Amino acid sequence: MLALLRNLDRVRFRPIMAAHPELIELMRANLPGDVEAIPVVLASPCDLGGVLRFIRIVKEKGVAILHSHMFQSSRLASPLAWLAGVPVIIETPHIRERWRRGWIKGSYLIDRFVGRFVTKYIAVSNANRDYLVNEKRLPANKVLVVRNGISLERFDPDRGASAEMRRSLGIGENAPVVVVVARLEPQKGHRILFDAWQLVTQAFPEARLVLVGDGGLREELRAYAVRLSLDRSVVLAGYQSNVSEWLTLADFTVLPSFYEGLPLVAIESLAAGRPVVATAVDGTAEIVIDGKTGLLVPPGEAAPLGAAISRLIAAPELTRDLGRAGRLFVEEHFSERRQVDETEAVYEAALRRFPDLTSACTAFSSAKEGQVS
Repeated sequence: MLALLRNLDRVRFRPIMAAHPELIELMRANLPGDVEAIPVVLASPCDLGGVLRFIRIVKEKGVAILHSHMFQSSRLASPLAWLAGVPVIIETPHIRERWRRGWIKGSYLIDRFVGRFVTKYIAVSNANRDYLVNEKRLPANKVLVVRNGISLERFDPDRGASAEMRRSLGIGENAPVVVVVARLEPQKGHRILFDAWQLVTQAFPEARLVLVGDGGLREELRAYAVRLSLDRSVVLAGYQSNVSEWLTLADFTVLPSFYEGLPLVAIESLAAGRPVVATAVDGTAEIVIDGKTGLLVPPGEAAPLGAAISRLIAAPELTRDLGRAGRLFVEEHFSERRQVDETEAVYEAALRRFPDLTSACTAFSSAKEGQVS
C-alpha cells in the first residue's frame, strides 16, 4: 500500500488513504506529504455513524477508484463504495485465510456476496490467485496477478553488519548468524524453527538465531527457548523498523511459515543478497526457488528445516552463490516500480468503462483485524 501511495503517477491519480487512526499514526512518518490520511473507524454494518461518515467521505472526495487491502476491509468498504456510486472497486486479499473454519466462515459465502460489488481482484501471487478462484470460487475473469515489489535501493547486498552490532548482541565475530524477520504469531512457525534449531546447534554450537519482530507469542517463545536450552543461541530482538540493517547481520534468513501470501521479507532478504530457507507454501515458492535463490522445505517439519539450515551454515560459498542469484532474481521480478506500473494498468483498464472520467481520485483501505481502515 505504501508503494502505491508513494509512487502512483500524480498526473493521473490523486491518492488518499482512509485508515483506522492507529494505523495512520503508525504509518505517518512514511506517508508522502501530498497524501491526505483520513481517520475512519467502521467496525460493522450496524455502525450507522461510521457507515454514513464513510459514504460522505467517498462522495465529498470524488473517489473514482476504491482499493481495499485484505478482505476484512473490503467486506464493508466495497458494498458501501458501490452504494456511494464509486465506479471502480478493487480488492487485494494478500493472503490465504487459514483461520476460516466452520460452515459459515469456511464456505466463503460472504466473500462471494461482497464480490458482486468488486470490479477486480488483485492477487499478489499465482498461488493467491488459485486460492481465490478455486477455493473462494470468485470469478476467474475478475482476478489478476500483480506481485508485490520493494524499493530495491534500500538494500545493499555487499554490506555486512558492523562489529558493534554483533558485540551489542553478544555474537562472536565469526559465528554464523541466521535471521528470522516475522511477527511472533502461530502462522510464522517459530516453534517448529526452535525444534529445528536444536538440531542445528548440535552440529554448530557457535551459530546464533536472531528473531526480529514482536507479537503475542513473545513470552511463550522465550520460555520455549529456555526449555530447549536454546536461550544462549537465540536472540529475541523485538520489533525493528530498520529491517535492512538487521539483514546485514545475516548469513541467510529463514521463513518457516505455515502459510503466506507473497512474503515481502523473502524479497527483502534476497534484495540484501541473503538467501532464504523457507517452507514451500503459497507465494513463498514463487520467490524462494529451491536450489537457485534458497532452499525449500515442507511446512511444519523440524528435521528437514534443520537439515537445510545446517547445509547452508556448512557451505558458505553456496550461501553466497544463492544470495547473488537471489538479488538478480528480485531485480528482474519484484521491483516496486513494476508493482506500481502494473497496478496503474489495472486501474486504467477498469476506468475505460467510464470514458467521461478524465481523472481519478484513488482511496485506499487497509485491514486492521475486523475493522475497515
